[in-house]
Amino acid sequence: MSTSEIRSSILACIGDTPLVELRHVVPEGSGRVLVKLESHNPTGSMKDRMALAMIEAAEESGRLAPGGAVVEYTGGSTGVSLAQICAAKGHPLHIVTSDAFSAEKRQHMRALGAELTLVESNGGKMDETLTRTLIETARGITAETGAFWTDQLNNADQVTGYRELGAKIWAQTGGEVDAFVHSVGTAGSLMGTATELSERGDVRIVAVEPAESAVLSGRPTGAHKIEGVGAGFVVPLWNPELVDEILTFGTEEAMAMTRRVAAEETIFAGTSTGANVLAAIDVARRLGPESTTVTIVCDSGIKYLSTELYRDAR
Repeated sequence: MSTSEIRSSILACIGDTPLVELRHVVPEGSGRVLVKLESHNPTGSMKDRMALAMIEAAEESGRLAPGGAVVEYTGGSTGVSLAQICAAKGHPLHIVTSDAFSAEKRQHMRALGAELTLVESNGGKMDETLTRTLIETARGITAETGAFWTDQLNNADQVTGYRELGAKIWAQTGGEVDAFVHSVGTAGSLMGTATELSERGDVRIVAVEPAESAVLSGRPTGAHKIEGVGAGFVVPLWNPELVDEILTFGTEEAMAMTRRVAAEETIFAGTSTGANVLAAIDVARRLGPESTTVTIVCDSGIKYLSTELYRDAR
């Protein structure tokens, strides 16, 4: 084995994920749809990028001292990513999360050494009340302990961290990107990637949100089960000037497409990926057969085996 193939640590494995063309779920006559397999990151999620960016920026600025403790609220994937990065860097981590999110994510965070505080949801669904309760619980723990709060909804360091994702997509496609499509959670990944791609060429940027809580589209807040997206209010990092269009899809149709992607493309992912693929197909159909649309496989389906998404899969 060449020493050039040996990584210095698990953190050096973050990024540089493959780009794959969908061959089966995209209707004939549509443009090419490419998916960035962010599930190939070490924790199986694109959130590894944002967690690393937030922690390293805090360390470099002096906001987070060596061995200093970290606090965050999360639906799970960000928490898992932070748990890995904090463990690797020697930072104790306290996570605020909820039963609305998969048991696998909670178990993964605990396995990596995080301490968890659980907030009960309303029937296992994500809504504005739950998001705000998670935030305030994390705020209270921060005030009590003096730990560094990454505060993902307000932390612009992740936007900078995601610019590399845009640069890599541009390089992998040879600059042949007509549209980039992605769902909105904190909005950091969409804003960072969109900024980079838009500076490099004329790329149509399409945001995706749950139909049950389409607040970015000006509709009422509501509850849904697409983990990791749809906070229930307009998030601070959202910049509508970077976005050309917003598409909405419901939980059930997003789950159905996620299962199709697993069965037909053999790409195993979470529900937000199903929403991304639905939107990317819609865009590719309208742009025509000569176009290229890129979207994200946000995380691995392994995180959702106990949930409604895959629990009864046959």
